[in-house]
Amino acid sequence: MSNRYLHLFLASNVLIILDQYTKMWVNAHIPKHRYIMVIDNFFAITHIRNPGVAFGLFAEGPSELKTYLFIGFSVIAIVAILIFFHQTPQENKIVRVALILIFSGAIGNLIDRVLYQEVIDFLDFFYGSYHWPAFNIADSCITIGVLLMFMDLIRIGKIPRSGDSSDVV
Repeated sequence: MSNRYLHLFLASNVLIILDQYTKMWVNAHIPKHRYIMVIDNFFAITHIRNPGVAFGLFAEGPSELKTYLFIGFSVIAIVAILIFFHQTPQENKIVRVALILIFSGAIGNLIDRVLYQEVIDFLDFFYGSYHWPAFNIADSCITIGVLLMFMDLIRIGKIPRSGDSSDVV
């Protein structure tokens, strides 16, 4: 196994185990729709189930078909991520880290969909009447990975072509 795939395997396993452990802890210690206040008026650990995708989108509707569709899309995304990872040069560390994060998050949420037909969310941030939708470690990995990919795209856009500093990609 090449060093590239060893990093993917080790890092993703640590992140997936952390994600699944925290979800199992929440599932075992906090009843659904209940919470533990960690920081008053700012942060709680809550037990919410999300049958939809990010931020509860598509949470309504026929659940069995929807679950199978989400599982299918997740598997397709995971395969695509692995293909991109394989094609990414080892020197492009930002993209490789981003893909590992996105891969780990996709696997973590896929495990929930297979086991529970929904995703366990528990990190709940709010301030006054402002409330961010609850999320989990897998969602955080995906979000950070996408932000790293976006940052890399911006960085690439500023690299001059052909040694001419006036050209911008």
